Amino acid sequence: MSIRHYSPRRNRRRGISSRAQLLLNLVLGIAILLQVSYPLLDREALRVVTISTVYWGAGAMALHALLAYGSRYAFTYLGITLTFGFLIELLGVKTGWPFGIYSYDPSLGPQILDVSMVVPFAWAMIAHPILCAARRVAGSWVFLYGGFGLMAYDFFLDPQMVSAGRWTWEVTGSHVPFTPEVPLSNAFGWLLSGMALIAVLHISLPRDRRKESASLASVDIFLIWTWFAGVISNLFFFDRPGVAFLFGSAFGLFLLPYVFSRWLGRP
Repeated sequence: MSIRHYSPRRNRRRGISSRAQLLLNLVLGIAILLQVSYPLLDREALRVVTISTVYWGAGAMALHALLAYGSRYAFTYLGITLTFGFLIELLGVKTGWPFGIYSYDPSLGPQILDVSMVVPFAWAMIAHPILCAARRVAGSWVFLYGGFGLMAYDFFLDPQMVSAGRWTWEVTGSHVPFTPEVPLSNAFGWLLSGMALIAVLHISLPRDRRKESASLASVDIFLIWTWFAGVISNLFFFDRPGVAFLFGSAFGLFLLPYVFSRWLGRP
């Protein structure tokens, strides 16, 4: 008699086709290359790259969502995130809640009700990888872990965009550490809105991947690259070591459990 390891048929998963993988790698690679070029440009070229980076990044994560989890996940995720991103930004611009008082510069492109159209796609770009990481490591606390990840991400995003003049804040009280041009209320606003968005996505989206599924490698690369680029750019290109420390520590704290989970695996 022999003992064989039984693997249920429903748990067997094949990778996507080589063409689909090539397309995913290409879109993600372009998004990363655009980010690499960011510190090397200025004026109109920098403006175009700023907007393009968001659209290509959102496209890469939407494509991964489609290839890994299927069309129901991908279109629901885009619909929820783009709608939520626009509405929460509209609320913020018009009322100052929950982030604080701010306004978008016309250099970010066309606006609807004073909200730049590219901004909801920035939410879509980061929401999917954050959700994937939170679902893997956070158990019943996906919304809290994911909300913290979104807040940590903004420690890099806001200083960079404010320095480039893409939006401006009215700071009357406490500010984010090492970033006097951004009010502390923005961090709390990202935490609250991030928890709300991740909670809605977690409830609404399926968890099982397709039988022919893209791996989580694209999510790994995107998250690790985001951390690396945020730290290196602030240290060596933007001359903001404080921002590098704050973002590197906060986003690293979010990222580390996920990386260990991916490296060591789960039962």
